[in-house]
Order: sequence, then C-alpha cells, then structure tokens
Amino acid sequence: MKTLLRILRYTRPYVGAMILAYLGIIATAVLSILVPRILEDVIDIGIERGDQAFMLQAGLLVVGLGVLRGIAGFMMRYFSEWLANRAAYDIRNDLYDHVLRLSFRYHDTAQTGQLITRAISDVDEVMRYLAYGMIDGLNILSLTIGATVIMFAANVPLALAGLAPLIPLGITAWRLGYLVRTRFRTVMDRLSVLGEILEENLVGLSVVRAFAREPHEMRRFGTANQDLYDHQLHLVGTWGTYLPAMSLIVGLSTVLVLWLGSWLAGQPASGVTTGTVVAFNAYVLLLARPLQNVGFVIMLTTQAIASGDRVFEVLNAPVEIASKPDALKPRLEGHVRFENVSFRYADSTPLVLQDITLEAHPGQVIALLGATGSGKSTLVSLIPRFYDVCAGRLLIDGYDVRDLDLDTLRQQIGVVLQESLLFSTTIRENIAFGRPDASEEEIVAAAKAANAHNFIMEFPEGYDTVVGERGVTLSGGQCQRIAIARALVLNPRILILDDSTSSVDTQTEHLIQQALAKLMTGRTTFVIAQRLTTVQHADQIVVLDQGRIAEQGTHQELLAVGGLYRDIYHLQLEDQERLRRELLMLGQAG
Repeated sequence: MKTLLRILRYTRPYVGAMILAYLGIIATAVLSILVPRILEDVIDIGIERGDQAFMLQAGLLVVGLGVLRGIAGFMMRYFSEWLANRAAYDIRNDLYDHVLRLSFRYHDTAQTGQLITRAISDVDEVMRYLAYGMIDGLNILSLTIGATVIMFAANVPLALAGLAPLIPLGITAWRLGYLVRTRFRTVMDRLSVLGEILEENLVGLSVVRAFAREPHEMRRFGTANQDLYDHQLHLVGTWGTYLPAMSLIVGLSTVLVLWLGSWLAGQPASGVTTGTVVAFNAYVLLLARPLQNVGFVIMLTTQAIASGDRVFEVLNAPVEIASKPDALKPRLEGHVRFENVSFRYADSTPLVLQDITLEAHPGQVIALLGATGSGKSTLVSLIPRFYDVCAGRLLIDGYDVRDLDLDTLRQQIGVVLQESLLFSTTIRENIAFGRPDASEEEIVAAAKAANAHNFIMEFPEGYDTVVGERGVTLSGGQCQRIAIARALVLNPRILILDDSTSSVDTQTEHLIQQALAKLMTGRTTFVIAQRLTTVQHADQIVVLDQGRIAEQGTHQELLAVGGLYRDIYHLQLEDQERLRRELLMLGQAG
C-alpha cells in the first residue's frame, strides 16, 4: 500500500482531471444500473399488460440512457488516460532528474540497461494501472455497490443467491494478485538483464566483431531471452488458470438466481415476478464482465506495485553529492590544494588515494604520472567533486569544495576525459555543450585552439555536421579534439586533461600542445598523460604509486632523483633525445 499511495501522489496536482474521471465513473455506473430496472417494468407492465405506449417510452428511455452512458464513458476514459500519461510524464522526469543528480559512486555499480528498463517499461506499467487498473477498479466497485443495494432492496433471498459467490471470488482474486505480483517482478528483472546484454553488445559491437564472438553473444542473448520467455509463460499460465475459475464462479451466480427466482415467482406471497427474475439476472450479467475483470485489475495493480518498487528504488537512492543550502558561489582563481586527502570508492574497498598533499597555484601546469591504477584519474575527479574525499580536505582558493555550489564549481572547470563522449547532434552543439549561449566566434576559436577547425571545415556541412552516436562517425583523434574544444569554450579557471592526447598521432599531439600552451596561461591545469613529451615542461610533475605520491618536482629535479620518473624517462625519451643531439651535432659539423 505504501508503494501504491506513493504512485497515487503523482495524481494530486491534477485534481480537476481526476474529478471529471470519477464523475464519468459514477455516471456510467448509475446509468448502467437503471437499465435492468427498466427491463423489469417492460416485462411486468409492457409485455404482460400489453401496454405498447409504455414499451415505446421504455425503448426511447433506454436509447437515451445509452447516449448518456456513452458520454459518461468518454469522460471516464479520456480523463483517466490524460491523468495516467501526465503522471507517467512526471515520474519519468523525476527519475531522469534524480539519475543525473546521483553520484558517480552510484553509477559505478548501477547497470545502464536496468536504469533504462525502469525509466521506460516500469513507468509504462504504472501508467497502465492509472489508466485502466485504478479506473476500472473504481468502476467495478461503483457498479457492485449500486447493484448490491438495489438487489437487497428488491429481494433479500435473490440478492444473497446472486452475491454469495462473490466471497470465493474475492479470495481467488486476492490469491491471483499475490502470485502475479511476485512473478511479474521476476519477469521485469529478466527483462532488465536482457536489456543490459543488448545495450552492452550495441555499444561494444566493434569489439564483438573484431573477436568473432557473434555466435557466443547470440547464444548469451538467446539464453537470456529464453529465460524471459519461460518466466513470462509461467505468468501467463497463472493468469490462464485463475481466470476460468473466476468466470465459473460468476456463472454460478446466474444459475442460482434463475433457479431460486423461478421457484419464488411461483409463490404469490414472495412478491417476485417474472420481471424481477429477469432484472436480477440482468444485474448479475451486468456485474459478470466487470467481476471477470477483477483479475485483470488486480494484475495491473500488482504489476504497478512491482514496477513502482523498482522505480522508487532508484528515486530512494540518496544523492550523496549536492550543494548545501548556503553554498558559496565565488569567482575562482584556481588555487588548488589537497590536504592529507584519502579516498576509497566504497567502504568495503581499499584506499585508492592515501594521504595526498599537493598544491597548485593559479596558472601552473601539474602533470600526473603513474602506472594504471595508481590513482591519477581518481585524484583529478575529486576537483569537480565527482566524488567526495573520505579524509582530509580539498580546497580551491581556500574554500572547501564541499562548501561550494556544484554548478558554480563545475562551470569553472573544463574537463577532457580519457574517453571522449560526443552526443548525436551537430559539431557546433557538441562544442557549445557546456555553454549553449557561446557565440560562433567563441566556438570557432576553441576549435582552432584544439586544432579541430581544419578537419571540421573539410566536412560538407562544416560545424553543422551531425556526428553519429558517441561520435562514431569521427576518428578517435577528431573526437578528442572536439572534446578539448568543448572544454576550452568554457574559458575555465581550472583545466583537467585526463590523457587527452592519447588518441592522436604525434604530429597532431604536437599541434595541440602548442595551442594548449597559450590557452593554459592563467589557468590551473592538471594533465594526466602516459607520454613524457606531454608533461616534461610542466611546473610540477607528480608521480603516483599505489595511491601515494612517490615523487614530485620538475623534469630536471626528478631526473636527478633517479626514481620512478627516471625509469620512465629511460624507457621513453632517452634514446630519442640522444638521437636528436647526434643529429644536431652532425648538422653543425656539416
């Protein structure tokens, strides 16, 4: 009931539509209940007395009631559908907004396919309940109450005979609802697994084909699809078993009414006439179809509760990183200081960063080096507060980042991640993603600075060229340069380049570094790179090892120390620099 009430809260803002739908329900029930009463008079007065005028009047009255019932039915269905779609619209918006606010820690473990299923399929189930389950349930309730009152008022024995089977019908419906809810949740879980496999294979299609794993992935998808089919069949089997039993119970009411009614009609003292028996049978038949739909209503209700549980699991996930009510919104200069910072991704996992103390002054370039898993990307992800530190403090211009407004903080930080994600829109819109109000001159200037302008202009549509999903129609180097332009158009005070030149060739890297050297002036820049050519001119080079700062200094200082940095230098650059010196000497000798 808690889940159901939470679903119904989404209908509160639309009380007007709800009232109109309820009026349609009540009017439909009242008009439907009047028809059997008219049939009773038609038989007892019109037929038995031969009153043709009364028959004509009764016929016209039934037609009029039919028209009114059609209007009421339209009101009921139209406004219930409108209400359901509007509520689903609000739920999806809340779900999407909440997912965007959830921390990276949540998304590190959440499955994309499951989130997609909950935002689409599960919300659809909630919408079906609001449009049909809730409204049809209220319609059944209104008809049942109205018909029951009239039947008991007319004849108690006949009413008991017709309504007694409703007790086992209610028990059967409750049992069906319990089974359907648990089995439907299992179906939705299997559907989420199928969606996750599909999403993984579509994103990693090139990898699947490169390793010729199509048959394996087809079998994996087929197994999951078969599992979904089996559970769906189990659910349908449950539904198919209980529905005939419920129909049989409803049919029993008709038999009892006809049997007892025919006997009472033969007893003058009973007051039961042929018209009364026909009217009671009409009431039973009037209730028959709605009562047969009790199972359908219960199924929709239980499915909505199961889907609502899955949706609210996401909505209940705490937003771990958010702006404080009194968050500060200063204009930052870019003085970044890590004070004894430690971090782990989860309470049960080891520390990824341990006791990091590091200071970067405005305008400085800080290069981060280290083996894979040493904590380089984690360190820079703390600056825009993708995660919060577990110990210590991270300060920018003397402010703890946890005291700053998130939007204000992130709007002053430009980030180029290791994997550059582009959206399925134009190159212009991708570059201006962080600043939709950026002028054409600013967009072009950022593209030129990132050495992207020339290849953009080679496309027939230039900056209006639509890139494919995730930028698949562009090369890795082109995607990376557009991502760099996207960061630069922000004119950020702090620039984070997470291995941002890893996807470009040496010549392109050199051109990008020349452009970035000018643009880094006055900005605090953190550069993560595997190539020493990218970082050897940095103001500070920080070498990380297993989450700790192993070495720190300039290029020359670290070479003199003779530690990890020197080892990397020997592997990457020593032979190249020796060859360069020899070529220079040969040139001078010549």
